[in-house]
Amino acid sequence: MKKSIYIETTVVSYLTAKPNRDIVIAGHQAATQELWSKLSSIPEIYVSALVAQEAGRGNSNQTQIRLAAIAKFPMLDINDEARFLAEKIIAKKGIPVEYPEDALHIAVAAVNGIEVIITWNFAHLNNPFTRKKVRRIVEAEGYICPEICSPEELLEVE
Repeated sequence: MKKSIYIETTVVSYLTAKPNRDIVIAGHQAATQELWSKLSSIPEIYVSALVAQEAGRGNSNQTQIRLAAIAKFPMLDINDEARFLAEKIIAKKGIPVEYPEDALHIAVAAVNGIEVIITWNFAHLNNPFTRKKVRRIVEAEGYICPEICSPEELLEVE
């Protein structure tokens, strides 16, 4: 089966961040680095213009490192179809209105037929309540909803 993966910005941030002394964050960083080393075995890896925009914010040294990390991946555009789906996800309360970028990540992946979104965003993307709501909304709009998981979860499958 062909695999296609969308890398959400938090994954790039964990990959490129300085080592953290918090044990949970350090574990996320280690899992991200392990997955990153295995990405060459995955046929289709994508980011979006939104990931590049978010990765380009903040400290200029860190932004250069984040942008370099994603430079090799094809970049999906944010088109009107994705914007419309993101608006539906927010309007139907799949993602809180205060986090439109999170809805847009899902929408870009869905309209492009991406199978998996990897993220460390447990607050608004990768939790069972959000996944259930978002799946229902995306599928009602006629798309196949990407699976949303953490790098750790994807490593378990690999």
